[in-house]
Amino acid sequence: MGRSGSMMGTKDAATVLCSLLLLLSLSCEYSQAAESDYLQAQNTALLEVDASWKVARKIPQTLFGLFFEEINHAGAGGIWAELVSNREIYSIGFEAGGQNTPSNIDPWSIIGDESSIYVTTERASRFSKNIIALRMEVLCDHCPGGSVGIYNPGFWGMNIEEGKAYNLVMHIRSLEHVEMTASLTCYDGSQNIASTSIVHDGVQEWLKIELQLVAQGTCRTSRLELTTSKRGVIWFDQVSLMPSGTYKGHGFRKELVHMLLDLRPQFLRFPGGCFVEGNQTKNAFRWRESIGPWEERPGHYGDVWKYWTDDGLGYYEFLQLAEDLGAAPIWVFNAGISHTDAVDTSVIAPFVRDALDSIEFARGSAKSTWGSVRASMGHPERFPLKYVTVGNEDCDKINYKGNYLKFYNAIREAYPDIQIISNCDGSSRPLDHPADLYDFHVYTNPNDLFLSKDKFRRTSRSGPKVFVSEYAVNVDAGNGNLLASLAESAFLIGLEENSDVVQMASYASLFANDNDRNWNPDAIVFNSWQQYGTPSYWIQTIFRESSGAVIHPVRLSSSYSGSLAASAITWQDNEHTFLRVKIVNIGSNTLNLTIDVAGLQAGVDRKRSAITVLTSNNPSDENSFSDPNKVVPVKKDLPNAAEEMQVSLVPHSLTSFDLALDQYGKLVADM
Repeated sequence: MGRSGSMMGTKDAATVLCSLLLLLSLSCEYSQAAESDYLQAQNTALLEVDASWKVARKIPQTLFGLFFEEINHAGAGGIWAELVSNREIYSIGFEAGGQNTPSNIDPWSIIGDESSIYVTTERASRFSKNIIALRMEVLCDHCPGGSVGIYNPGFWGMNIEEGKAYNLVMHIRSLEHVEMTASLTCYDGSQNIASTSIVHDGVQEWLKIELQLVAQGTCRTSRLELTTSKRGVIWFDQVSLMPSGTYKGHGFRKELVHMLLDLRPQFLRFPGGCFVEGNQTKNAFRWRESIGPWEERPGHYGDVWKYWTDDGLGYYEFLQLAEDLGAAPIWVFNAGISHTDAVDTSVIAPFVRDALDSIEFARGSAKSTWGSVRASMGHPERFPLKYVTVGNEDCDKINYKGNYLKFYNAIREAYPDIQIISNCDGSSRPLDHPADLYDFHVYTNPNDLFLSKDKFRRTSRSGPKVFVSEYAVNVDAGNGNLLASLAESAFLIGLEENSDVVQMASYASLFANDNDRNWNPDAIVFNSWQQYGTPSYWIQTIFRESSGAVIHPVRLSSSYSGSLAASAITWQDNEHTFLRVKIVNIGSNTLNLTIDVAGLQAGVDRKRSAITVLTSNNPSDENSFSDPNKVVPVKKDLPNAAEEMQVSLVPHSLTSFDLALDQYGKLVADM
């Protein structure tokens, strides 16, 4: 009994032990599964969209547009296609070196040496506003190398392409028979790409030469050469070289205009920015000096961004660019204030008169004083100028309030339909002066701009509307990285949501020549022959349909909501209607997103629905000339499109869902 009982006790103990081990094992498996379910539940997000029309609201047609400033050689050496340059101090005449002679002609240089050629400047021009001309004296009969002369390298090299034509215009004078050659050569003069002879008798008086050079090869760093092998003196003035194939023949670089057109901008704010003010008032942009024949435009030194512009891209050309883009022009004029000085309100009247004249130039009849000047330039039709801004970032400067009221009252009386924009921020407290809109500028780091998506929720809905005329992440943004663009996307979602008070918004800065990135980052980067969009450019292509669309209420639920931003709009193209749901995930976690749409009045067409994602492997990733498509939107079909769907939301991404709608009952335009 005793022995038998002892053996039974051992078996029972073994059984109990095994049971405990089994229970422990099951408990561990259950715990791991529960933890997995818990973690999965934590990495989820629910986005609820109310797509019913009763709670929808129309977004202003003007919401997203462009801000152009002459900075980073955006115009001179950029979208304005003129190839002749003075590089740092740009001029197609010889005024950049100053009114005194002799003067610096950089970057014009000589071909030859001191024993064969002598070049200087003289006050001998035929143009009263541009009195400086270049005098070239050839000292040899049989010059070394066959010929001597001058050359211009353009803006860090001229892009000359095989088979394309280039229009050369210049003014010459000589007391002798002229025999010279105009050539396009590669940067060191070793490869001749195009050339033509110029032979003239009797050019004692100034003669305008117009000819075309057709390239027989391609060189991205070409130069223009004007050479001769004949002893004597030749004067040159106002030398211009333009590609024959500019956008609509209006002088704009085609590929850059096409990038702007892809954004479908609703407005174009121009020409600045600090460029409008100048560091000193004497160097501010003057619209009167930027119209009329290009040879008569004196140009000016932009003392804020430190380079000369000949103002070939002038007030008229900006109005023309806005028209070509199908965008409303927003003219920013000087308020009698620079960075360092200001005109007293008691003597601001001439500046007010100047602003009124500028409006007449744009809007006046072809028989009016200034409208007739516009008509003589080839545009008898009026430009639809309906917005003007008085100054730039001048609110806290001396005399602004007094000056502003003088401009406001005069413009309101003469043009009561024009919308007048103040520099003073009214988002936190009411303005103390009348305005139709007010400027709001924000440059900051990614975190702060992301949080600024809620900035205008508390802004008064009565009174002037908001014009976010300059926004960007410019801290911790590199040369324009993914993280910066995602913060900007969240900010734009906030502007959509608050578009009952936010009327317009534009990114800054728009353009940068890669050889002169004075301001960084920028939306579009280019050199003489290449261009690419930064991530900040590409996110704007995803928001371009928001202008004039209908916005719907959304509710976002997630433990990661602090790193998310979302919106929903209904928009239309020429044929179809779409519900677009956008969501920014600026965090580093992959989320399982459920989208639940209620109130749709139509079915979802899966065949035409799509998903677009902007992301990359690293939030600091950037685009470049060597890898221009590293961070770009990728569009794919959305076969599971439905009123409720589950998708994976990748880290550091902007995701846009376009649900195509069948037989949609109410048109966006009817809202």
